[in-house]
Amino acid sequence: MAKCEVKNGSTIKDTYSSPVASLVLTDSSQLTADGFEKLPDQIIISELGPNRNYSQYAPYFIEPIFKKEKQEELYKSGEVEKISHVPIRAALNDQTSSVFYDEQTFENVKRTQLERFNTSTTPELKENIETNPLIIFYRAVENCKPLLQLSPIKRGGVTYQVPVPITEKRSNFLAMKWLIEAAQDKERTIHFPEKLAWELLDASSNQGRVVKRKQELHRQCEANRAYAHYRWS
Repeated sequence: MAKCEVKNGSTIKDTYSSPVASLVLTDSSQLTADGFEKLPDQIIISELGPNRNYSQYAPYFIEPIFKKEKQEELYKSGEVEKISHVPIRAALNDQTSSVFYDEQTFENVKRTQLERFNTSTTPELKENIETNPLIIFYRAVENCKPLLQLSPIKRGGVTYQVPVPITEKRSNFLAMKWLIEAAQDKERTIHFPEKLAWELLDASSNQGRVVKRKQELHRQCEANRAYAHYRWS
């Protein structure tokens, strides 16, 4: 709700509220409960919020609830009665109640693998196609985890890149970080969930840019193995 203000210090006996706009008075006009005398060119409509220029919906429109699980929770808790008469924004193109929908790009992985499964001609090929996106995700992260990393160690005024073992926690972090960076580095015309799905599918097959990045790091560690004793010196 918006309030009317008088900029020259005049008293306001009653406050006028509106869910659409905020009115600012620029002179000494009197605002009462019955109404107020005001010229149209003296009323300034203030901004409704930071998203006023980016959305066609008013601020009191609520986000759509398209998942059946969340809808059932609203019915059970009785919250649906409070929002039954509130305007709702239109759902986006990628927001669906399909069982394959997931916010973490798993829907694209599932659809791609199902398409490969249905287009396979032999039972042997179908057996080799994994359709569970969770298994594909864990397999992709496992294939991208590095075993070693290069650590800069200074000895005698010279900095050496020394290969050192990496912890399990750090290895998981780097694998997921590289997958996200690889997805962000693709074409801007493609949505991020779709790009990340491609990277996960490539990495689960032990292919793709992230797997090559891990292998390149291991080659650098192998090339610098002569400096490994600097870890303890």
